Amino acid sequence: MSVDETEILSLLKSGSNDRAFTLIVEQFKEPLYWHTRRMVISHADADDVIQNTFLKVWKNLDKFSGDSKLYTWLYRIATNESINFINKRNRNLNESLSNEAIQVAGNSGGFDGDEIQLKLQRAILTLPDKQRAVFNLKYFEDKKYDEISEILDTSVGALKASYHHAVKKIKEYLENN
Repeated sequence: MSVDETEILSLLKSGSNDRAFTLIVEQFKEPLYWHTRRMVISHADADDVIQNTFLKVWKNLDKFSGDSKLYTWLYRIATNESINFINKRNRNLNESLSNEAIQVAGNSGGFDGDEIQLKLQRAILTLPDKQRAVFNLKYFEDKKYDEISEILDTSVGALKASYHHAVKKIKEYLENN
């Protein structure tokens, strides 16, 4: 079911937050899940991050002013929650996400794709968090730089540089592994 963003915004303005939230979850749960899953890798972790994302959305619905697009606001929250989750896990485990996630991706069957897809996922996991977010949004979700700029709250020039560096690192990884 696809709902026009203006319908959700009018529900929010009229104080129908329960109905607006239900529509937000119905419309954005799947794309936000896959965005988050590409960041945190594991299904269980992605579910946890999405739950935290929607809790934060619910708590802050009254604060959404409509200055940005609704999906931009939601992606920003999901991205920040993903990065916070990764950082917390890194602190708790005292090891790099890349090594652990590569083991999970390689051993758990978390990716059903062929060897090339698995190799690409391993290469993406070697990227720093921000570069990984930029790469995923641009490559997998085909977002435009101005949309990514709003989501990550950074300049288009910085995003282009991050994406360029990410692609270069991924190519190097694929050539050397």
